[in-house]
Amino acid sequence: MTDGLQFTVHDEVARLTFARPEKKNAITHGMWSAIAGVVAEVERDPAVKVLVLTGAGSDFSAGADISEFGELRSSAEAAATYDKAIEAAVRALAGLRKPTVAMIRGNCIGGGCQLSVACDFRFAATGSRFGITPAKLGIVYDFQSTRQLVDLIGPAHARYFLLSGSLIDSARAREIGLLNEVHDDAALEDSVAEFTRTLCSRSQASIRGMNRIIEKILAGQSGSDAEIDQIRLDALHGEDYAEGVAAFLARRPPTFTHR
Repeated sequence: MTDGLQFTVHDEVARLTFARPEKKNAITHGMWSAIAGVVAEVERDPAVKVLVLTGAGSDFSAGADISEFGELRSSAEAAATYDKAIEAAVRALAGLRKPTVAMIRGNCIGGGCQLSVACDFRFAATGSRFGITPAKLGIVYDFQSTRQLVDLIGPAHARYFLLSGSLIDSARAREIGLLNEVHDDAALEDSVAEFTRTLCSRSQASIRGMNRIIEKILAGQSGSDAEIDQIRLDALHGEDYAEGVAAFLARRPPTFTHR
């Protein structure tokens, strides 16, 4: 595993941890470059149903490691190359059919916030701080991440984030829709574990199919197509549908087997 990242799997849940607590989990170019490969591994592994992103210590991530910028972003061409690694990481997370959950403590700023927005869900501890700060660095945010932010919190709040570079607390982040849930720090881990267990208990055929349809909607598609029709048809002919209906009629919890 790349320095600064830890990857583990336990009980159908994979966890990718930013592991530079002494640097507030600032993300190096090597870490950015490795994320897409980790996501691909999660997608391939039939034993994994959910991916959790989190940070070691007291922070999720304070963003990209700016100490590298003097060397790795010293020209417009070098900066464009660096940005390709960020964009690949964001694209991989956003395109993962399996659910992704960002578990956030402390600082979730810049590139850290960018990655959390690319996840399907965001659970945070009270006292966490959020911001996206390209305007403090003379950077223009990329299209995909800007669209994801606008889709999540709306254009007015996205403009506030991107144009001011100001930070907000967890209460405000929940209020504007950036977060799904906020918990006391001591309860955060258990709350995320309970939610991931719920996701693991649901039909994975349904989850992955619906995640693909949502991805298409967010990309601007306005109607069904052959791929969506096939996803829905495959679900109707699948084992999960038969089990779901049988369980409902028998008034018992379903036991889904599709991976």
